[in-house]
Amino acid sequence: MLLLTKAVFAIMIGFLSSTILGLIMLPLLRKLHIGQKISIFVGETHRKKEGTPTMGGLIFIIPTVLATLGLVITGKVSYSSNLGIVLLVFIGYAAIGFLDDFLSIRKGNNEGLTTYQKLFMQVLIAIGFFYIYMRSGGQTAWVVGTLHIDLELGWLYGLAILFVLVGASNAVNLTDGLDGLAGGLSAISFIAFALISLSVGFEDIGIFGLILVGSLIGFLIYNTYPAKVFMGDTGSLALGAVMGAIAILTHRELTLLVVASVFVIETLSVIIQTFWVQVLHRKLFLMTPLHHHFEKLGWQEQDIVKLFWVVGLILSMAGIIFGVWV
Repeated sequence: MLLLTKAVFAIMIGFLSSTILGLIMLPLLRKLHIGQKISIFVGETHRKKEGTPTMGGLIFIIPTVLATLGLVITGKVSYSSNLGIVLLVFIGYAAIGFLDDFLSIRKGNNEGLTTYQKLFMQVLIAIGFFYIYMRSGGQTAWVVGTLHIDLELGWLYGLAILFVLVGASNAVNLTDGLDGLAGGLSAISFIAFALISLSVGFEDIGIFGLILVGSLIGFLIYNTYPAKVFMGDTGSLALGAVMGAIAILTHRELTLLVVASVFVIETLSVIIQTFWVQVLHRKLFLMTPLHHHFEKLGWQEQDIVKLFWVVGLILSMAGIIFGVWV
């Protein structure tokens, strides 16, 4: 019962904090003219969104970090090296995204950090992850009991960490193309990982996940169609990376592929499209990521988001079963 009380409290404190912060930040972002630059390759409906405040990821990042630290300081949640890693990844990738958004706004286009600059920063955070993980006695074997997998990776586990963090962060970033799409899917995914974390003994990570869920729900008040604010790379890079970090720390890397399947499919659509164009010299999809393909087919933005949310919810429920079982 105590754990249930903590879980409900975590969601509520995240929700209330982000809702209140949103009321404060929206006027501030408008006053500072921190508006989103829209790519020239998207349709006219998206061009109309030019100037919508961005960097809105701060609306759920700040409450999540402060609420988590507050619960640790008051003794409601026990601090562990795993929680430290989660916060490091969350804040670190948010900082990369913030810098990318800032440079985009300053340059007056949709080009912020270069790919190599982003990768260099992501590698540094992955090294920090691996160092803390090893110092705290973390295992470097990939273990999936039900599949009888027990593969010792040693220092190669550091490369696995980098691959998961970069892959997951970019997957959420690619999906962040419609109002409420990435935010809603992330909330659904973090519910799944929070429940899995609590079920397999990672209470601190589970509570963090639930605070983030509450914060994302509060953020969605301002981000669903028509969006009053975008999360920007500040939010999307942080969400994807911390999702990957939680999957690694709870040893549920395969579960990540199930829970985050919509993000994975969105990313694969871009990869497949690139291959199709370069090798076969024609397009497979009308436009990628996949949500833009549905737009080109004539679907309404809200209907696409609802469909993807439903698919994400079904896959996350399957992921909960899979994550607890393995």
